[in-house]
Amino acid sequence: MAVKIVEQDLHEEFQATIREAAANAKPLQIIGGGSKAFYGNASEGEALDVSGHSGVIDYDPAELVITLRAGCKLKDVETLLAEHNQMFGFEPPLFSDQATIGGMIASGLSGPRRAFSGAVRDFILGVKILDGRGDVLNFGGRVIKNVAGFDLSRLMVGAMGTLGVLLEVSLRVIPKFETEATLSFVHETAEDHIQWINELGGRPLPLSASMWHKGQSLIRLSGSERGVSSAIEKLGGESSDAVWEQLKEQNYPFFKGQTSLMRISLPPTTHFQLNRDQLIEWGGAQRWLQGGSDMEVLRGRASHFHGSLCIFRGSSETHPAFQAPDDAVLSLHRSLKSKFDPARIFNRDRLYLGL
Repeated sequence: MAVKIVEQDLHEEFQATIREAAANAKPLQIIGGGSKAFYGNASEGEALDVSGHSGVIDYDPAELVITLRAGCKLKDVETLLAEHNQMFGFEPPLFSDQATIGGMIASGLSGPRRAFSGAVRDFILGVKILDGRGDVLNFGGRVIKNVAGFDLSRLMVGAMGTLGVLLEVSLRVIPKFETEATLSFVHETAEDHIQWINELGGRPLPLSASMWHKGQSLIRLSGSERGVSSAIEKLGGESSDAVWEQLKEQNYPFFKGQTSLMRISLPPTTHFQLNRDQLIEWGGAQRWLQGGSDMEVLRGRASHFHGSLCIFRGSSETHPAFQAPDDAVLSLHRSLKSKFDPARIFNRDRLYLGL
């Protein structure tokens, strides 16, 4: 049965609310499906519920591009794409059936496929937003080759709603793979796994995900039947159950019961020793740890290696979610905020404290 996504255009209602808020310097919290409300710093202000702004604007499977309103449920959109044997290449997490396309873009989160297929910002083609004055702004377009100069649509990815209210987004999609397989290997240490997976990355193999935890390395192969079978013959290993959906949605046993969770992002080949339980993805570029009293110490170590630590769950005023950038980069953030949201009404502090 074909999926029908309800059509509802609420942007004029949003405009009125935004203009009133801007005139009175009244902060607004942009609320979608609430699936990622835990992510980022606490914000203040009146709720602006954008979840009802939904509908598919344009989708031609032959063009591998979909344009839709930001309130569309991510689950429904993925079902629609699957009906045409297509999917989002960056494998976004939902965390709830209420997750929306706008939340997917604002959070900028990608799943296990990210290191091999690209991140959210690599698939975004264009956006329509309401800025802090209530004006409609369009960036990019609805075709793959449409950008000259700086691509402002990518600024919305990971901005946590601090620059504007997303109305519409155009995204590139990819065909589903013919087949997939998961293989298991033994690597006693994280360093062994990282060296091995990065060596594999230099070979013509259809890798699409990797994970290491407690001495077990898992990889996923995605592609044609012939290509995946050939890779299995070359690599060996043991066939394993696919855990990638559990990993993406953080239902994997490592995440169970963790109210405080840290994510360290590093260049993938970094020698970053940790004497504690960790789960490693993306060939070493993403590492998950349980929260603890050493958060700021680890932040300093991550910065030394040109990385960062995010308190993915359990942030506070003392330990904000995102590691503040250096003064030059923070100055750029403030400049962008002043251009898009001069009255500073959208999602105050959600990305960086004071922004």
